Amino acid sequence: MTYYVGILDGVDAVWGVRIPDVPGCVGAGASPEQAIADVTIALRDVMAHKRGGGFEIPAPTSISAILASGELEAGEMAVMIPLALDSGRTVRANLTMDAGLLDAIDEAATLRGVTRSAFIASAAREKIEAA
Repeated sequence: MTYYVGILDGVDAVWGVRIPDVPGCVGAGASPEQAIADVTIALRDVMAHKRGGGFEIPAPTSISAILASGELEAGEMAVMIPLALDSGRTVRANLTMDAGLLDAIDEAATLRGVTRSAFIASAAREKIEAA
């Protein structure tokens, strides 16, 4: 998985994250966690748009290079933002889990009007992006 360096800053209930490698890609929230979750979604959307439009996806700069560049100002922190970009190609996977959990997954998927596979993929993506 590819990670981009995000620059987190804020206080109290106002937080923001910017990604130096992707100008204009920002996220905000009432907590650092919300701002990171928001920029993670923004990064995925921006990169999917770039790829779909035939634009080059910028390579991530290493955290050591970002720290050495002077990009961080006083009070800011570097955070790693995962890029979970769909490839547009589906593959079959065999998963093993408890039957009760599978029943709960099927019920939750049905309530949301999605397939088991779509539900599991969405849950995995959310878990990856929250890491």
